[in-house]
Amino acid sequence: MAVCLSVYSVPGRDTRVPAFSCSLSIDYFFWQLSKDSVMKILTFLALTIAMFSPALSAETHYLAIQVNEDDVGAMNMALNNAQNAERYYSSRGDDIVIEVVTYGPGLKMLLQNSSPVSERIVAAKKTMGNITFSACENTIRAMSQSSGAELALLSEARSVPSGVVRLMELQEQGYSYIRP
Repeated sequence: MAVCLSVYSVPGRDTRVPAFSCSLSIDYFFWQLSKDSVMKILTFLALTIAMFSPALSAETHYLAIQVNEDDVGAMNMALNNAQNAERYYSSRGDDIVIEVVTYGPGLKMLLQNSSPVSERIVAAKKTMGNITFSACENTIRAMSQSSGAELALLSEARSVPSGVVRLMELQEQGYSYIRP
């Protein structure tokens, strides 16, 4: 084993800093250990590498889906995108968190008495644990005023103060954004 003391200058400073370095020959180190000790060390290193390797650990992905059209095709496409993403990442052993955000004419997707895709939403909520359906309160309020009746959401949906702001917040949190 070799121990070395050296002094070096730090750029931008007038002082000198002592530095210690220590080196030990790997061959000498392993020569002194028993075969059992070497195997324990190698096993510990392999397990440590495996535990912290991103390729071996599950990742969590985040997806925000915007629906702002009263179009059954766009609503079905949004649900298809959510299901396909969930299926893909599940097959890889990864997790996915999905939020479908509706506003404007797209709010109809989450209305209790008029959603053309309500059965698919109920099924998606049952089979996909990490999916959330969010409805814009601004749109709910405006549509309620224009229709003269209070609008009710599907039980699988929740309201957020603003659909656009919610999408911005999700993107700021690292969600990937799609608009089918």
